[in-house]
Amino acid sequence: MTSHYPVSNPQIDQARADFFERGILPLDVVPPPIIRSWQRSIEHGIGAGTPPRTLPTLSSRELERLTGKNRQLLQQSIPVMENLYEQVQGTSCMVILADASGVVLHSVGDPHFVNRAQQVALHPGGIWSEQYRGTNAIGTALMEQHPVVVHSAEHCDSSNDFLSCAAVPIFDPYGKLLGVLDVSGDYRAYQQHTMALVGISVQQIENQMFTVGFEADITLQFHRRPEFIGTMYEAIAVFSTTGMLVAANRCALLHLGLDRYRLPSTTFDSLFGADLEPLLAGSPSGLQPMHRMRLRNGMEIFGRVRYQQSRVSTAAPTPRKATATEVCFDADNRPASLNALEFGDYRMRTAIEKVRKVVRHDIPIIIQGESGTGKELFARAIHLCSPRRSGPFIAINCAAIPESLIESELFGYQEGAFTGAHRKGNAGKIRQADGGTLFLDEIGDMPLALQARLLRVLQERTITPLGSTRSHRVDIAVVCATNRNLRSEIAEGRFREDLYYRLNGLLVSLPRLKDRDDLLPLASSLLAEIAGPARNVSLHESVVAMFRRHPWPGNVRQLSNVLRTAVALLGDAEIISAELLPEDFLDQLHEQDTIATPLPTTPPNSLQTGRSERLDLLESQAIRRAVAESGGNISAAARRLGISRNTLYRKMRSFGL
Repeated sequence: MTSHYPVSNPQIDQARADFFERGILPLDVVPPPIIRSWQRSIEHGIGAGTPPRTLPTLSSRELERLTGKNRQLLQQSIPVMENLYEQVQGTSCMVILADASGVVLHSVGDPHFVNRAQQVALHPGGIWSEQYRGTNAIGTALMEQHPVVVHSAEHCDSSNDFLSCAAVPIFDPYGKLLGVLDVSGDYRAYQQHTMALVGISVQQIENQMFTVGFEADITLQFHRRPEFIGTMYEAIAVFSTTGMLVAANRCALLHLGLDRYRLPSTTFDSLFGADLEPLLAGSPSGLQPMHRMRLRNGMEIFGRVRYQQSRVSTAAPTPRKATATEVCFDADNRPASLNALEFGDYRMRTAIEKVRKVVRHDIPIIIQGESGTGKELFARAIHLCSPRRSGPFIAINCAAIPESLIESELFGYQEGAFTGAHRKGNAGKIRQADGGTLFLDEIGDMPLALQARLLRVLQERTITPLGSTRSHRVDIAVVCATNRNLRSEIAEGRFREDLYYRLNGLLVSLPRLKDRDDLLPLASSLLAEIAGPARNVSLHESVVAMFRRHPWPGNVRQLSNVLRTAVALLGDAEIISAELLPEDFLDQLHEQDTIATPLPTTPPNSLQTGRSERLDLLESQAIRRAVAESGGNISAAARRLGISRNTLYRKMRSFGL
């Protein structure tokens, strides 16, 4: 299994020295969260070269009081930590739980690693806030409130360079930050999937918190894919009997397009355009049957309700039949999902029309396109328009799973098939897709040996799990996606030609965002979905002009992220201005404009030299004016000028400002 980071990374070490000693921002070497943490470390008086300080550790009495305060968090976390450690043991690491202030509450680790780690306080009572330690995974995840990996020299303190740490913050059902779960280990043994394992563990901890404390409320368990309800991947939302959203887990926030700070102002009606009463009328108490439901934004989900009837108001009106905008128990089965992807671009319309003609004939489809063009979204739309739409849609990213795990993920395994195998075995993604659609994303990254196994499954429609002699019949439709040219991969010997022709019944190509004719209608649709039905948010004409000129290297995914960031910064306003756009977006636009208007290549003469000097003078005057009007705030000045803060700093240095 390959490491996400190289065993030795002198670039990071040099970047740290450049930043703390010379103030150079290592934008292309170190991730933005690390740079922000380094900047906060300086504010705390901590630098790469600062003398070692005596760092505080809680006394046994203080630690006992703190563990009592966090008893519920510990009860929910310790079993999960032990299970997580079983998956990572043998890699010289520890699993650590810290509270919201960065104090270690509990740790589980390799005995040989613990002795060394104790020197840097990776044991209960050690304090790992940024205020005391500078950049570190626990403290930085708490500050960023987002998953963070801090590798080797990315730590502010060089004495921690032997560590590589992956940390994920833990929130309670109401959105309050409780603490952080971390795996810290020898940086030479860091594995790429460690962060994913920590994230899954945090999801388990957070979901377990919904099992108690909501007896008087209405709990909705839901997901876009019904087979995920009742698993750790289900979305959980809790509503009061008056319809107010009380609590939600991560998956629910994602499905509902919410962030944890908007919970108190959200109602069931604002999400579904309906009352709660129809959901409560199915059975007298306990767990209700599965319902097909529709959000206001048109997304179809499956859900069921858990509640105690005796605690629900008996004054509820008689349930009425749901309309198209309400909870759709008798869902409209018309496959409108492909229509929802068409906004006027000729190439998208052509691709959709081709798919419509073949989708009922179980013809395998390959979706080709750059990263971020919406290949998985298109694949889901194909499934929903097929005769298999009532069956499961199972997706697997062949590039995201380590090569050593992809075989067991795809084909499944028998109990005891290999060391670390789950006691009950695993059916595998192909068998899970039986009766539905199997989506193989980044198919070009599948190892050659597995390509041969997949070809055999597609030919024989049977599958034999690892470690088993028993074969199972499978009935699946296959949709693949790739950002590679598979014909070129065949020529280079990296992809089997026979598998290519087995998969390629129809090849559809999704255009890059910058080549699409429907950029603005698409942006308007995404903006309406992100902002929600209660708001009428639009783009300023200057932003529209920027969108038209931008190269959009991240395609639709980048557009969605830019709009989400802008809406989050918008506050109560209704128009998105250039000041709300991310810095990297402005950097890319500036680079694009520079390429579009290259400097003249003819030898300079006195006229050209004079023109260049005048342009420099005008540019420096514009910068001076923007900085003055912004009261010296460089970030605000950069937004006024339509460039990033780093570009502005670079120009100021070149003009001697």
